[in-house]
Amino acid sequence: MSKDKPNAPKLETLAIHAGRAVDGSSGAVAPSPVLSTTFARAGDGSYPQGHIYTRSGNPTRAALEQCLAALEQGAAATAFPSGSAASMAVFQALAPGDHVLAPDDMYHGTRTQLRDLLQRWGLLHSIVDMSDLDAVRAALRPQTRLIWVETPSNPLLKLSDIAALAQLAHGAGARCVVDNTFATPVLQQPLSLGADLVMHSTTKYLGGHSDLLGGALIAREEDEFFARVRDFQTKAGAVPAPFDCWLLQRSIATLPYRVRAQAANAQRVAEFLADQARVAVVHYPGLPGHPAHALAARQMRGGGAMLSFQVRGGRDEALAVSAAVKLFTRATSLGGVESLIEHRASVEGPYSTTPQDLLRVSVGLEHADDLIGDLRQALG
Repeated sequence: MSKDKPNAPKLETLAIHAGRAVDGSSGAVAPSPVLSTTFARAGDGSYPQGHIYTRSGNPTRAALEQCLAALEQGAAATAFPSGSAASMAVFQALAPGDHVLAPDDMYHGTRTQLRDLLQRWGLLHSIVDMSDLDAVRAALRPQTRLIWVETPSNPLLKLSDIAALAQLAHGAGARCVVDNTFATPVLQQPLSLGADLVMHSTTKYLGGHSDLLGGALIAREEDEFFARVRDFQTKAGAVPAPFDCWLLQRSIATLPYRVRAQAANAQRVAEFLADQARVAVVHYPGLPGHPAHALAARQMRGGGAMLSFQVRGGRDEALAVSAAVKLFTRATSLGGVESLIEHRASVEGPYSTTPQDLLRVSVGLEHADDLIGDLRQALG
């Protein structure tokens, strides 16, 4: 389990105060978004406030990035208009002919980038079971420059050993990047375990209210590779709007309390589902029966608020259960205050590797008794 630095502010304090200060000109406690796209030069042609044009830098985005870096105990962060833009910036910082190792269970959008966009550009990739260190070791090539880790994974909630994978990556002259969207810095801090970069779809838990789109990358060291990521962002224009940055930082203030409450609800929902006759298996690292439960206890601070379960009888039975819920909303995405349920394979399309009998659940902040009651009546 990752530990906080001695005498450092706790996560709850950082979520409220990092990157945020009382406005010096007005005394306003609540910051306002800086919407200007351009910034004035001094008479000598310099930029005394450090900003030129909002694509290359904006005060509201800078405040958010300072907050994100503090939450993940990183040296620097950069915000993007979506999680997909963030992952694309990492891959575009590599070179044609470089090789990426990616997990066999992962967000389908990242897999699509590697298969449909970057493969044509000459970036090589292999799919491997990241929970099997021997398989990862065997899949390494001389051209491997990046190991992409997603833990817990989407949608099977598989866990990967971040410290061990970072060690393998560094031994091979590669970087280790961890998609920390499901766990958030509340439950897992990959940089303290040796990862080089952390990625978030901030649309999810960091935004937390299903009303903004965003992504982020946080670096353990502000090195040459991260400089290439930032260079790609500026030149490609992959920047978020100031208002979205402001709204995201506003939401982050409550992140620790939201995630812990959602995870507590998810634990109860998972325990209920594990005892239901119509449920074949529940994928949730907080359950003792999860294959990586011991790793979860060591690497995370709880099982998280995402789970999936497989319904006996196949696709039709799974769809029937999702059709019968009344409190859960049938919708994609995750991390909001409302609970969502989704037949994942039908969203992912013809290349999906997700079992057809699987339903993915994002557990929200409703009362756990009400969520369990809804699932009980849906399962009949």
